[in-house]
Amino acid sequence: MMTVDDETLQTLIETARRASEAAYCPYSRFPVGAAVLGEDGAIVGGCNVENASYGLTVCAERNAIFAAVAKGLTTIRVVVVFTPTETPTAPCGACRQVIHEFGPGAEIISVCDGPDRLRARLAELLPVAFGPRALDPVDEPKRTLS
Repeated sequence: MMTVDDETLQTLIETARRASEAAYCPYSRFPVGAAVLGEDGAIVGGCNVENASYGLTVCAERNAIFAAVAKGLTTIRVVVVFTPTETPTAPCGACRQVIHEFGPGAEIISVCDGPDRLRARLAELLPVAFGPRALDPVDEPKRTLS
């Protein structure tokens, strides 16, 4: 499944780990860092940013993707998530949906302080995903009223 060479993977992991150090997480105390690898080889990091109004909190993965998009990067190949835990943590459902928008074929790699890693294709984590094609009227099946 390897879609990234070892050197690039190490850079992604270090970027995600460093990003987690900037996390603003006074409520959960769960600092998360993420790094995305674009089609052009660019790497962009992000961290989670919490808010007292919990629904306004944004995860590290989404912050990394949004920062990448702000730089003109709209095709994601790999997403690395770092948590300072003993076991890796997969992206939440909202993050999976945003990853799908920019990297439906992306590889997701979750790393942690422990030795385990979680590696999966986004399609394994978000099967039968809703995406841009669902909004394309050309691909929409004809519906009839009975």
